[in-house]
Amino acid sequence: MPTIAIILLVLVVVLLAWGVGIYNSLITLKNRVKEAWSDIDVQLKRRYDLIPNLIETVKGYMAHEAGVFTKVTEARSMAMQATGTVEKAKAENALSESLKSLFAVAESYPDLKASQNFSQLQDEISDTENKIQASRRFYNGQVRDFNTKIQVFPNNFFANLMHFVAFDFFEIENKEEKENVKVKF
Repeated sequence: MPTIAIILLVLVVVLLAWGVGIYNSLITLKNRVKEAWSDIDVQLKRRYDLIPNLIETVKGYMAHEAGVFTKVTEARSMAMQATGTVEKAKAENALSESLKSLFAVAESYPDLKASQNFSQLQDEISDTENKIQASRRFYNGQVRDFNTKIQVFPNNFFANLMHFVAFDFFEIENKEEKENVKVKF
């Protein structure tokens, strides 16, 4: 009789240790996802801060292109107000598109392209876009790891019991960005 009690006690201790291990690993992964999102947020704020400077620099050269400025300003405002991963991703994709159209229009103004301020801001925004892309990849990797952890057997039972839910990926919505670039000579 005492050996059965010892076996049951050992089994309970092992199950508790297993549960604590799973819980701690899920919390660790969840915090990594939040940290990765915070890295994206830092880069997005940097981009938001650069955009007004870019618009002011470009305004003098492109006075009759007010529609482009309005689109960029509205997209920036929507991106800053967006909440949640999916809404934020859509807003950021719209902002990226409006910036692309601003740079495309700027190509028509040789004096603007030669401006040191414009060139410097364009380089900073390009660098920030690259950092955002890297942060998105890192975030999506962390989301993948967390989502996998809560979906595999037997962790999924424990994750459901503790109400862990999957995170959304930060994805590109725009189909043009997914297509191959067409190069014409």
